[in-house]
Amino acid sequence: MNGEKRALVVDDNDVNRMLAGRLLNKAGWVVDMAEDGAQALDWLEGNRVDLVLLDISMPGLSGEDVCRTVRARQLCQGAKVVAYTAHAMPEEREQFLACGFDAILTKPISKAGMQDLLNTLGLGS
Repeated sequence: MNGEKRALVVDDNDVNRMLAGRLLNKAGWVVDMAEDGAQALDWLEGNRVDLVLLDISMPGLSGEDVCRTVRARQLCQGAKVVAYTAHAMPEEREQFLACGFDAILTKPISKAGMQDLLNTLGLGS
């Protein structure tokens, strides 16, 4: 694994997935991507990761379902799991944190927002 930081970006929207991936790449991360929750869980079963950006509103398994499953199965031990969402009302934020997310990244994202998140989680450069 030679010290590189690895992230999984999970979003059913191509543009959101690519933007988050590009921002992480520019920050020095190796990025893998999944289009939905089931694909993400399959990937996480066999791969080590430091950060998971997980869209909340996806068809099939929601981001909350995936987060609960990750925590219950103890997948990606030590990794930070971040809700990646346009939904950021205070009560929703509390709900996301209560189901096991480490932080919330609100869409639309920016380079500064991504760097702030990484620094807050202790994953910055």
